[in-house]
Amino acid sequence: MPVLIVTGTGTEIGKTVVTAAVAAVALARGRTVAVLKPAQTGLGPGETGDAAEVARLAGPVTAVELARFPDPLAPATAARRAGAAPVGPDEIADAAEKLATEHDLVLVEGAGGLLVRFDETGATLADAARLLGAPVLVVAPAGLGTLNMTALTAEALRARSLTLEGVVIGRWPAVPDLAARCNLADLPESAGAPLLGAVPEGAGALAPEEFRERAMSWLAPRLDGRWDARMFAREADASGAAGTR
Repeated sequence: MPVLIVTGTGTEIGKTVVTAAVAAVALARGRTVAVLKPAQTGLGPGETGDAAEVARLAGPVTAVELARFPDPLAPATAARRAGAAPVGPDEIADAAEKLATEHDLVLVEGAGGLLVRFDETGATLADAARLLGAPVLVVAPAGLGTLNMTALTAEALRARSLTLEGVVIGRWPAVPDLAARCNLADLPESAGAPLLGAVPEGAGALAPEEFRERAMSWLAPRLDGRWDARMFAREADASGAAGTR
């Protein structure tokens, strides 16, 4: 798995922090890592982008950003409003392939969900994944509504003959409600793929040293971590029950 695409079921659900956790675990295992952000939107020059944030949390990764557009919009729309050239799937694939020749793992973090448009032709991150032949990791919310969004994303991947590596919950609450606890069992069924971890809410605010120490406990062995889905579900039930007292 030299290249892994990281997408989400929507925006602001923890993709960057999950990407950082995957990177941190890979680094701890002695692998070299690059993080590619094809299009960073909603930030101006000099502001910290997602790739740089991954490097801050995870450690010594090669952080690459192909384009930056100031408006917090879909990449194609943001590029058009900025009067700038968009980033297409060929450019994304070329950059990822080059990084893969120099690193053990390349993480490509998308913008928003899987089918957000990157250019005027309607190309998406899914098109870049197809060109790369790379598996896709889906980051999903914990609570109510996530099953439908995850099922739709998984269906879109299957329709394009893309491999869904698994699902990671991006912001697991300290006191999970009933929906979140039930979703631990239901998400793999909706996705047709395994649940590969749960990153706690607020993890991105941890000091980098603590983030790196804890990252392995958030991700399953398939992502080189030691997270155990059954044990986590039991602990979630206990914390959820305690929170209702």
